[in-house]
Amino acid sequence: MPGLVVFGRRWAIGSDDFVLPGAFELFVRLVWWIGILVLYTVHKGQFNCPGGGLLHSYLLGLLILLASIICALSALVYISMQGTISNPGPRKSLPKILYTRLLLYFPEFIWAVVGAVWVSDNSVQCEKTVINGVIGTVIASWIIIVFTIFGVVIVFDPLGGKKTFYLPEGVSRNLESSQSGQLLYNVKSSATRVWEKRIRLLCCCIVQDDDHRVAFTSIAELFRNYFSDTDLVPSDIAAGLILLHQEQDKMENCPKEPEEVLCHSPSSLVTDDLDVELENAAHYMLFAAAAYGWPYYVYTNPYTALCKLNGDCCRNRPTDSEITGSDRHNFHFGSILKITGLQYRDFIHIIGVFTDYIFLLQIYEIPFFVALDHKKEAIVVAVRGTLSFEDILTDLSADCEDLTLEEVLENGFVHKGITQAASYIYRKLINDGILNQAFTIAPEYKLVIVGHSLGGGTASILAIMLRNSFPTLRCFAFSPPGGLLSKSLADYTKHFIVSVIVGKDLVARLSMPNMEDLKRRIVRIVANCNRPKYQILLRGCWYEVFGGDPDDFPTELDGRSQDALTQPLLAEESLMVHRSPSYNALEEESHLNSPPQYPHLYLPGKIIHIVEECSSRRLCSSAIKYTARWSNETVFSSILISPKMITDHMPDVVLKALNSLSQEHGSCLSC
Repeated sequence: MPGLVVFGRRWAIGSDDFVLPGAFELFVRLVWWIGILVLYTVHKGQFNCPGGGLLHSYLLGLLILLASIICALSALVYISMQGTISNPGPRKSLPKILYTRLLLYFPEFIWAVVGAVWVSDNSVQCEKTVINGVIGTVIASWIIIVFTIFGVVIVFDPLGGKKTFYLPEGVSRNLESSQSGQLLYNVKSSATRVWEKRIRLLCCCIVQDDDHRVAFTSIAELFRNYFSDTDLVPSDIAAGLILLHQEQDKMENCPKEPEEVLCHSPSSLVTDDLDVELENAAHYMLFAAAAYGWPYYVYTNPYTALCKLNGDCCRNRPTDSEITGSDRHNFHFGSILKITGLQYRDFIHIIGVFTDYIFLLQIYEIPFFVALDHKKEAIVVAVRGTLSFEDILTDLSADCEDLTLEEVLENGFVHKGITQAASYIYRKLINDGILNQAFTIAPEYKLVIVGHSLGGGTASILAIMLRNSFPTLRCFAFSPPGGLLSKSLADYTKHFIVSVIVGKDLVARLSMPNMEDLKRRIVRIVANCNRPKYQILLRGCWYEVFGGDPDDFPTELDGRSQDALTQPLLAEESLMVHRSPSYNALEEESHLNSPPQYPHLYLPGKIIHIVEECSSRRLCSSAIKYTARWSNETVFSSILISPKMITDHMPDVVLKALNSLSQEHGSCLSC
């Protein structure tokens, strides 16, 4: 960092990223050179065979070529080890060495072709050992060449030709000037097109209509806004995450109290209320998990699921138990039955995950099912979480739109993509008469809406839409996305929505302001670290896998006054090219007449935060003990780095934590 500039363009790799791959190739080349040297020495006087003269020249030339490559790699690795992430000055000669190393690929390619021709010549009658050695050499050469080409493709930045001129020194930094304004406009347009092409390529397997094209453009602009204002390469981000994780662990190990603030005092009334909600959440989490269908059932029962589902799908269901939208072969519906423990007759409507109906589902159309829960006397609407490309597009459609309700104050902003998904389910439930059918069967039952992840966010907004028609409605949102509701809507939903978050779940903390804050923290800690990147990555990998004490990396912040800490360092300014729209929102410097595109959005309802009591992060015993507490939305205003930030979001982990707490509460009552 900054990105390496060679051949007149910027690449998605830093000048300090050649240490580890260069050292690995250097090791391979040394072993290779020693093997060829031994082969040449042992058979030095045995080149009188037919074709032996060419073999002698080939091996001798290969030794010289490998020696040259080893020297170039040694210099490349040594120079790449110099300096720090934000101080590439000691590595300014690296492009010249890189040019030399790349030039050596041409004679290596020629020598690989010569070796292939020599091996394929049937007139060669030399020893089998020599021929096998040359074959191995030829194969190794082609493997390295192919991997090099693949690596060049990976680090190629389509915007590299423009980003090197992003804010040239000759152009004023005054964005009002016509020259710099036109330059930035061209770069932004190119960046949006590049991101849109990438998204279309990833989603090439789905049918793309007008809604998809609008979503592609919106998501492309989101990625462009987020990534266009920094000069970070992927390895810089990895190093920053490692440093943030260790800094975070050092702060957690301090004796002071954690930052989490309880919404209520720990009275017996609040404790009883929490226990009741945990018991309800553990029950309804089964429905939220069941909405994933057979993928979740197979994931949680990898050895027996297929046998059980195959046995059930061979049974003929009675004609009166056919459910609208159920799958033909019973895999999806059978999984839902096994997870929830309900009967066929308990289901009112189901739009499955892998059914014939799925081919009619488009972006913003989320599968769900409606069932009768006789145990809790509830009509349950369970919404599925992210499981398809369309779901991912819905997640990433993070623009805000208004949701106007009479009971809610102004500025009722919501996540656009998830709101569109909730509107789709709302139309199905109301216009198609699904809820009328359910309440005709069980008029005394209450309405409960549940969902996990994307399903939790969709269920929350759907509950807001249905609140006027069903005042006793309840909603349980498990691991919903963080950037969902504005503050006024979040406060409004505390009366009927309960969100359940486990540990340091990343999705529950995802929002554009939080992502901008994470980017700023990465830039700051990377710019301030005085260690080379390879040391950070090696020490960080050891720490993530085996644990231990967080490394105390020296930084440029040491010895600086508190007032100086508020001012960005020169290295930080060089890494932040310009500020994105939501970046200004975090600094509270946004213009009054131009509100940020991504305002602060929060989790819905009252929040139950479940954390592990185990002190060891990696060597924890199998019997994990959980604790739960009421929390508030400010606890989730920052993304926390943890090895479990992804696994804490998985539905099976959430269900396990809720079951553990529910069983513990039941055992306490029995005592």
